[in-house]
Amino acid sequence: MSRVPCRLRALGLVTSLGAEHRTVWDRLIAGDRSSLTPRGDLIPGQTRLFGSVTAPLARIPEALAPFRCRNNELALTAYEAIRAEVDAALERHGAERIAVVVGTSTSGMGDAEAAFRERAHTGSLPDTFALAQLEFGGLSEFLQRVSGAGGPCYTLSTACSAGGKALIAARTLLELEICDAVISGAADSLCRLTANGFNELHALAQGHTNPMSRKRDGINIGEGAALFLVTRESGGVQLLGGGESSDAHHISAPDPTGLGAEACMRAALQEAGLGPDAIAYLNLHGTGTPLNDAMESTAVARVLGPGVACSSTKPLVGHTLGASAAIEAAFCWLMLEHREGDELLAPPHCWDGDVDPVLAPLALVRPGTRLRVGASAALLSNSFAFGGSNCALVLGAARA
Repeated sequence: MSRVPCRLRALGLVTSLGAEHRTVWDRLIAGDRSSLTPRGDLIPGQTRLFGSVTAPLARIPEALAPFRCRNNELALTAYEAIRAEVDAALERHGAERIAVVVGTSTSGMGDAEAAFRERAHTGSLPDTFALAQLEFGGLSEFLQRVSGAGGPCYTLSTACSAGGKALIAARTLLELEICDAVISGAADSLCRLTANGFNELHALAQGHTNPMSRKRDGINIGEGAALFLVTRESGGVQLLGGGESSDAHHISAPDPTGLGAEACMRAALQEAGLGPDAIAYLNLHGTGTPLNDAMESTAVARVLGPGVACSSTKPLVGHTLGASAAIEAAFCWLMLEHREGDELLAPPHCWDGDVDPVLAPLALVRPGTRLRVGASAALLSNSFAFGGSNCALVLGAARA
């Protein structure tokens, strides 16, 4: 049984590709991997590629100084792009009817690391440090104070599926009529904890991540933020369905059978009231790790078959962890917003082209690919997190 869709009314986005919609879109469609740049300051003795945001970030006002950290700066930069729509919603509905539900996996860990290093050298934490920078709940509280929203306010932290689960939670709040609009999405910033953690798992790529290749060897980590204003309105880009599952196979490895991934994709399609043949494009989780790509290709082949156009956008921005599901939903949003008649431009799958014969075959998008769609277009986006916390989203829009 399908659920009532909701509208992703406005989008704010910042990644290593940029912070302006046009810039991000142009570089996304061009398959521009130059935004992944070498850094030697995150892992002792090693230089690896990271998706670092270089666009100017919004400054946190002095009144909110306890929330001052890079993670919140990324979120604020994304928020500024939807501020006018949020202000209009506040005027229409009142503050108590506007909620904030967002995801993160790092919060302000990078700033906390710097503060703890200073304490180790001087014996004291810097005056600029506050626990609100580090707490997971700090992100949602910060956005609530910035926006003036007065409805439910909380942060989800389910690793790489957090941003997608936040959007599903936002839709649920709207369906239950607890609120009339939700600021929802995710933000994540680079820090030594995650860089070294993935390095110890031997999950970082030696160069550019190479999803679905026989030579794939791991991920590039990135940072960024994507925020939507989610409403019950019709028209525009809709969140048609969302599926969640938990395979609980292993703390960091996916279930090799792909059953958890399959379950959340099927649930998302069912909620959207769509069959597999309705999906024009799939944004793969596509991490470029040996285990994820084997599992995901198997699950996708079972659910959608080998003919659905798909690509991983992580070679362009890195794996943005808790923000990845929201950012990749934003890429689907941009695809639908830039529809050209009966055609959609699709982000190319950037890899070395060395097919792994062990993987189930997929229709990986080549540069310049245009997808034919009918009066309505539907896109699917996958996110699979540590611990088997899986999420899939279906976004769609009708021809204007």
